[in-house]
Amino acid sequence: MKVETQRLIVKDTNVELFIKREDLIHPFVSGNKFRKLKYNLLQATSENKTTLLTFGGAFSNHIAALAYAGLQNNFKTIGIIRGEEISSKVQENPTLKFANQCGMQLEFISRTDYNNKQNESFINNLKLKFGDFFLIPEGGTNKLAIKGCEEIITDAEMEFDFICCCVGTGGTISGIINNSYKHQKILGFPALKGDFLQKDIRKFVTKTNWELISDYHFEGYAKVSKELVAFINTFYIETKIPLDPVYTGKMVYGVFDLIKKKYFPDNSKILIIHSGGIQGVEGMNLKLKSKNLPIIKFNV
Repeated sequence: MKVETQRLIVKDTNVELFIKREDLIHPFVSGNKFRKLKYNLLQATSENKTTLLTFGGAFSNHIAALAYAGLQNNFKTIGIIRGEEISSKVQENPTLKFANQCGMQLEFISRTDYNNKQNESFINNLKLKFGDFFLIPEGGTNKLAIKGCEEIITDAEMEFDFICCCVGTGGTISGIINNSYKHQKILGFPALKGDFLQKDIRKFVTKTNWELISDYHFEGYAKVSKELVAFINTFYIETKIPLDPVYTGKMVYGVFDLIKKKYFPDNSKILIIHSGGIQGVEGMNLKLKSKNLPIIKFNV
């Protein structure tokens, strides 16, 4: 498993900045998705399950990763996808097309029904329709996923004062918090607006050495701006490290902005966790092109 930590150049500052390339773990099941699925797949195998069922949106990193992981590990996979209107556009959607090519059965439901994804009677109805399955929640976040994400932090990360990560469903940051050291502050950068994530994270952690930085969601999930796209493109030119526009791009933008604003004390050592998600860039570029906006470029 290939993971490396690279130093980033930050001009006119007294802090040191590094990025842990979890995105290099695997080309299709990269970063936090590999970590989250590791113990879920082992558990499904131990229970002799042959089908994995999960939930996600049209551009979900989790849907794409689970579809490929299922294919490689001989599981049938079912994806419950938010939005009935998308059902006729699978071949136009890079994420869903990939999942479908990996053999995932896609079931499209209304957004109202999708909101019942944690409801026991709703899950039971799915079992009546699809038979017995191993359930993995939206985004892959459960106790087994958090166990996997705890492995992101090893003795090699002890030297850092701050560890920064993206936050979607809260699983990755929970694992990082659980395995963090007393002297460290964990900073989460949510891709979504709202404070509900605080409650979700507290279900899985007891430590208090963490904070959510909610100033860099760019108006919400899957929302981007010309400024963010320009930052991602410039960052790639300077580092050859690709970022995605939903999670890692916003986080890295936020970290650099906080450095500029002197948020971090002098001589701080800061680590960014690159959690992958690059598969979503192709779909976002299609949306940007449709609006005649600048696109994300990794071939420059």
